Amino acid sequence: MTDDQLSLAIITASVRDGRLGPAVADWFLSQVKERPEFTVHSVDLIDHPLPLVLPGPGKDVSLETARTREALRSVLVAADAFVVVTPEYNHSFPAALKNTVDWFYEEWTAKPVGFVSYGGLSGGIRAVEQLRQVFAEVHTLTVRENVAFPLAGNRFDEAGRLIDPEPSVLSAGLLLDQLHWWGDALRAARAERAYPR
Repeated sequence: MTDDQLSLAIITASVRDGRLGPAVADWFLSQVKERPEFTVHSVDLIDHPLPLVLPGPGKDVSLETARTREALRSVLVAADAFVVVTPEYNHSFPAALKNTVDWFYEEWTAKPVGFVSYGGLSGGIRAVEQLRQVFAEVHTLTVRENVAFPLAGNRFDEAGRLIDPEPSVLSAGLLLDQLHWWGDALRAARAERAYPR
């Protein structure tokens, strides 16, 4: 990673059996790899299972939980920007994602986040609209552009390759342009002075 590159963490939010999330995340990762201004780290929440019961202030956690938390924390701290790859479950986003957001705070602060969503007719955009509210509470800036895959089960072939990628490639490019702009601006601002809270 060079000084002018931004560290981008791509977070796969679904932990459900039979999920499409890894195929969607892999496709988006292929788009990021075309962009030299980013270095990328992939985070699959299935590999970082944090308990649903959060510890009280000053309370210890088990060694296993501490290891999981620290592994995830190190990626979040190093990231200049995030992309969340999320499905829509019951008009919302997965519980594992909300749990992950809640386990951290400063790690999200004053950084941009973008969304790649998938689902039924809506393409996951109802999940994204709710996530915009959640991320605002941890002082994370959500970029306007997003990539959505309506009827996502029909958009990827059996090998996990996107069918007719051109419209999604255009959306992904604009999303990455906005993340780069905000990521660069906010990294400079964080270096200049502490974010007020």
